[in-house]
Amino acid sequence: MLLRKLILSPAIRPFLLVLFLLGLWDLAIRIFGIPAYLIPPPAKVIGQLVEQWPMLLSESWFTTEATIWGFLLSIAVGVPIAMVIAYSRVVESYVYPLLVFSQSVPKVAIAPLFVVWFGFGILPKVITAFLLGFFPVVVSTVMGFKSVESDMLDLARSMGASRLQTFFKISLPAALPAMFSGLKVSVTLAVVGAVVGEFVGSNSGIGYVLQVANGNFDLPLMFAGLVLLSVIGVLLFAVVDLIERMMIPWHASQR
Repeated sequence: MLLRKLILSPAIRPFLLVLFLLGLWDLAIRIFGIPAYLIPPPAKVIGQLVEQWPMLLSESWFTTEATIWGFLLSIAVGVPIAMVIAYSRVVESYVYPLLVFSQSVPKVAIAPLFVVWFGFGILPKVITAFLLGFFPVVVSTVMGFKSVESDMLDLARSMGASRLQTFFKISLPAALPAMFSGLKVSVTLAVVGAVVGEFVGSNSGIGYVLQVANGNFDLPLMFAGLVLLSVIGVLLFAVVDLIERMMIPWHASQR
């Protein structure tokens, strides 16, 4: 009975799936005879994680720090811009096409420019993380504010509510679910952006570890770095999801 409860627990299911995938990975290598220089077995990757853990933990902090700052910057810039776009058709006609156009520019192509302009510190990584995480925040926030029911706004005005009261009591709560959907996408893309920044010019972070491992053809270390990146993304996603649950417990998505 206890075992069944553990298996059915939502918190345990992801770990069970990971164990299943690890077993499938190891089985596929054994069945098809895949050499270790192409795909290392899970045991070697786990061994490398344990052996290099102090170094990997230290380097993962640099990636996490750049990701968080880039994500926070995307919120600080993206949400106000989205609000202006949502409430002004003139601004939308000017700004929105430029935002869409900016997403067609490969970030890997322009990331070296940030290294030239800002050096090899954390700033280029933060800017790259910001650029990847910025667009989902804007799009989702615009959609959230535009989806507010006009009848609710008319009712608030008829009851004498000020613009500020209408915004905080009706518009913002109605827009939060869509906004958080964009934030969840944004925080995972910010991890990718930070790694891209580390690829093009950095001597720290998981992206730098992946470059070194690639140069040494150390596949177990590369896979260990990829595992850590996945963990960072999942943890940051979980934090955003927790904040969403705290801020909008009334929404249908939290039932």
